[in-house]
Amino acid sequence: MEHSGPDGRTGSRGAYLDHAATTPMRAEAVAAMLPYCTAEFANPSGVHAAARRARRALDDARDEMASVLGCAPGEVVFTSGGTEADNLAVLGVHGRVGGLVVTSAIEHDAVLNPARRVGARIVGVTAQGVVDLDALALALDETATLVSVMAVNNEVGTVQPLDDVVASVRRAAPRALVHSDAVQAVVWRDVAVELAECDLVSVSAHKFGGPKGVGALVVRRRAVGALGAICAGGGQERGLRPGTENVAGIVAMAAAARATVDERAGACARTRRLRDRFLDGLTEAVPGMVESAPRDLTAPGHAHVRFPGVAAEELLFLIDEAGVAASAGSACSSGAIEPSHVLRAMGWRGPAVREAVRFTLGPATTEAEIDFAADVVAAAAASLTGLDAMGD
Repeated sequence: MEHSGPDGRTGSRGAYLDHAATTPMRAEAVAAMLPYCTAEFANPSGVHAAARRARRALDDARDEMASVLGCAPGEVVFTSGGTEADNLAVLGVHGRVGGLVVTSAIEHDAVLNPARRVGARIVGVTAQGVVDLDALALALDETATLVSVMAVNNEVGTVQPLDDVVASVRRAAPRALVHSDAVQAVVWRDVAVELAECDLVSVSAHKFGGPKGVGALVVRRRAVGALGAICAGGGQERGLRPGTENVAGIVAMAAAARATVDERAGACARTRRLRDRFLDGLTEAVPGMVESAPRDLTAPGHAHVRFPGVAAEELLFLIDEAGVAASAGSACSSGAIEPSHVLRAMGWRGPAVREAVRFTLGPATTEAEIDFAADVVAAAAASLTGLDAMGD
């Protein structure tokens, strides 16, 4: 049987199941980007006609991103990606107003590392990978100025209860701003509605079919006076992110975002069905496989599992050799597989922490990829445990 491979070409045997790390660029994004990589190359801060065309493209993209993210165009600040947007939110607020930063123990390092730098209070999570709302309430007081809780966890895929988070913050720490890292959410969640009460929201283009190296931070009106720039330069992006804007990347991001939103409902239903098919197949073929979080708590594309007694590093090597791309967790590391802080926060201990593998699907994932990957993973797990693929 032929399968759609990691490069998207039918006929190559393989499966790309690492969409949480990065997604293939959408055709709409590539088409939108190309003119600004070639003929329309001008700096949008200039005054001549070519610069004004670049500025119009930038303004149009800002309008599109505002529509997708549920904010006013003036509330969109373009950045180099999700990491910069997270850092701007955490360090920009703390640098301007000080006070206490509160965040969860399962945040991406782009939030956790700057938060720890400013002495943040870290809140635990449940065994299912969801922020502990009781612990959050206890952590909040009148000194809190920023509370950061992600929308969808990048490793296990759990969707966080942001409505409850915002309500708790407004009750216990009314002057605190709420930030959400929504980098993993745009593909699967209606960010414009579900994050409407968050004051700051981070997104990254390459997680939803745009190019790498571009993202945005929503800075709602309530947050403007409490957010300062974290680098010095010109007055671009309302002075909050100085430097010449990446017009080509921004235009492509807006095109990818619009296409993603337009297709989201169908993509979610289809991807969830494929994800469940993949997990059901592995459950049948590999007795003892453990799913890390309940499926009804996770985004449609996440399948985070462990095979007891099978080291993730060894499994990933075997399936990669066979043409299946997956990961052991966050892609933002040196390449070495380190114990996951997310799994430790969920209470995992001992060998289990090094047995977890993250398979993540995207809207472009095919049924052929899923079936191929299930066969490959089952065979690899069996070879590492000394069992056949049906556990006999």
